[in-house]
Amino acid sequence: MVKVLIITYYWPPAGGPGVQRWLKFVKYFRDFDIEPIVYVPENPTYPLEDTSLLSETPEGIEVLKQPIFEPYRFAQVFSKKETKTISKGIIAGAAKQSFMQRLLLYIRGNFFIPDARKFWVKPSVRYLEKYLSENKIDTIITTGPPHSVHLIGKELKQQTGLRWFADFRDPWTTIGYHDKLKLTKRSMQKHISMEKEVLSTADHIVVTSFTTQKEFKAITNTPVSVVTNGYDRESIPETILDTKFTLSHIGSLLSGRNPENLWKALYDLTKENEAFSEAFQLQLVGAVSDDVLSSIREAGLSDFLELKGYVPHIDAIKIQRSSQVLLLIEIDSKDTRCIIPGKLFEYMVSKRPIIALGPAGADVSKLIFDTNSGCFFEYHEYEKIKTQILEYFVQFQKGTLASHVIGVEKYSRRELTRSISGLLKEVIIRK
Repeated sequence: MVKVLIITYYWPPAGGPGVQRWLKFVKYFRDFDIEPIVYVPENPTYPLEDTSLLSETPEGIEVLKQPIFEPYRFAQVFSKKETKTISKGIIAGAAKQSFMQRLLLYIRGNFFIPDARKFWVKPSVRYLEKYLSENKIDTIITTGPPHSVHLIGKELKQQTGLRWFADFRDPWTTIGYHDKLKLTKRSMQKHISMEKEVLSTADHIVVTSFTTQKEFKAITNTPVSVVTNGYDRESIPETILDTKFTLSHIGSLLSGRNPENLWKALYDLTKENEAFSEAFQLQLVGAVSDDVLSSIREAGLSDFLELKGYVPHIDAIKIQRSSQVLLLIEIDSKDTRCIIPGKLFEYMVSKRPIIALGPAGADVSKLIFDTNSGCFFEYHEYEKIKTQILEYFVQFQKGTLASHVIGVEKYSRRELTRSISGLLKEVIIRK
């Protein structure tokens, strides 16, 4: 049995997508002769919590915990609302940022490099170095963001000589929000230097998208593999479809995820088509920025809007399967072409058609096309968006609206665990 030490910041009861990737790998590792030991913070400040995920931790898994110093706790003294908003990643556009938000972003970007969890690095290295000297571990795994977790892996590899496997759920210096952190040239250079050092020191890099793989291969000679996010076969009772023509978005809608042409198309359809107006509902599940809410209301959609807020993951799955159409919205920037959110794969197996919006050349567009799970549009394609929504509405009226996906089995969490297990064993053999 191969033993691996997984170092992660996000772990149940943390909610949101960051926790699910390695929770699911841990869930299936034993099927592939891998015994995981998980190292997490003892007292983290999670922006979202989902206690339902606690039940998914496999029985008997060893979970190590050590305290973490969280600067966000002290920042809340000055502005609890702004601190919580930033920690969720909901950052308003520059013109709408308050003085306090601008100040907090500047401090976050330039005083906490690579991120606000940097103070967990040194105590974790001390604790884990002792643990590793007393226990036989075959490979160290780190998963970020927060990318400070990778610094723990780098130090442990250099001190112990163990193989180190670095997993990037998101890119580092090319992530979409980096330009909002008000980084000085010196701070940006420090990020670039840290990123290169991590990529060059690790024995294997895993990323979730093909664009990030290409970017990293231009920086390092370390092998870089793609293991996407995926879906689990949830045990959910049969779900009844909504009687309304619901378009649902699951997950956070950040300020940059604001496709005004989508809102305009929906409003125009309510004015041009009485049946559409009577049946339509826009359902947003998760945190939504004020910018996005303002755009939706200014577009004239207030009467059709239902805000659900954050819900437990199992409830999100139920909403996906009962909705008529699912929305996938990414920031319209070349920096987000690499983002393949985990919910995409859950969307695929919900059997509901997807309308996705994002930048040209997005990795998401290829996956949606290859699996026949919906349609992808760029933000400016007003007429195409409107036409597709109307086409789905006509199918809804006829009772024939559904998606007919193909080739999604390889994205099941168990099959993805098989893939990453194979990579881990290759890394160990190379030793």
